[in-house]
Amino acid sequence: MAACPNQSAEDEFNILAFSAPPVGQFSIFVGVLLMYLMTILGNVTIITLVYVAPKLHTPMYFFLSNLSLVDVTSTSSSIPKLLMITLTQDHKISFYGCLIQLSFFLLCATGNTLILTSMAYDRYVAICKPLQYYQIMSKKLCALMAASSWLVGALNSLILSSLISVILFCKSRDINNFFCDLNGMLSLSTGDTKSWIVSIVFEDIVFGITPFVLIMTSYVFIISNILKIHSRDGRLKSFSTCISHLITVILMYVPSVFLYFKEESEHTKEQDTLLSMMYLVVVPMLNPLVYSLRNKDIWEALSAVNISRRHFLVIKVEVQARTNQT
Repeated sequence: MAACPNQSAEDEFNILAFSAPPVGQFSIFVGVLLMYLMTILGNVTIITLVYVAPKLHTPMYFFLSNLSLVDVTSTSSSIPKLLMITLTQDHKISFYGCLIQLSFFLLCATGNTLILTSMAYDRYVAICKPLQYYQIMSKKLCALMAASSWLVGALNSLILSSLISVILFCKSRDINNFFCDLNGMLSLSTGDTKSWIVSIVFEDIVFGITPFVLIMTSYVFIISNILKIHSRDGRLKSFSTCISHLITVILMYVPSVFLYFKEESEHTKEQDTLLSMMYLVVVPMLNPLVYSLRNKDIWEALSAVNISRRHFLVIKVEVQARTNQT
């Protein structure tokens, strides 16, 4: 048997994406495009509001802006290519293009869980140690936690992507998904992947299960403290500050659990693609809505920005009118 050649820039993979007739492909294109635009618009709005509105300069919204940045990055690394595939029917992607997609996916997947864990700690301190909140959740600590989430995600992505880059792919180049995911690329390898299975299990424990356990542990303490509050209104007010984060955690982990812990089967490939779509598109699209609905701080900040914008436009018009008169 001939030796399998090393990977090169000329090597290509085929992203199979969704199988559908031309009319169905156009419907997929329109649907994915709308969800992508909503995702970008919603998350960029959150990032902008947190940056410009002084009322949102708190640890909770600082972590929320980082979560929105993760969502924008993850969707933008894979969805534009999917849109091109459905529009042109050109399923090819270069070897290095595939590695770039994989790198950003690993960076964002790791960063996502760590930022959500940071947000859970923030809510724990706010509910369980309210008098010490601003002393504990200092700007320095928040910056350190956010930077650590991105740095650990980047290191994890760099290590795994570097290891993937030296794997030989000889038997097939068809990735049965809409982006270059880790499991999809490993399934094409002709070598022994037993060590990779151990690595993936380790990854799932460190960056998936452990953050989830820490998040749930924080909510055990949060709920136990909320139940000690005698006032019903006080309990509802305290829990309302956590419900958005809890919904986001559920939205992120449910597709992941179904995607990575179900049995492999040829009949589930389409389901894998749909679950990946849920994780990479639907959840990032819903996150801004989850944090915006019934959130007075977000709506008040948005109103303040609109008022400031109108005021600026009025002043600009007046200045231009005076300039024209002179």
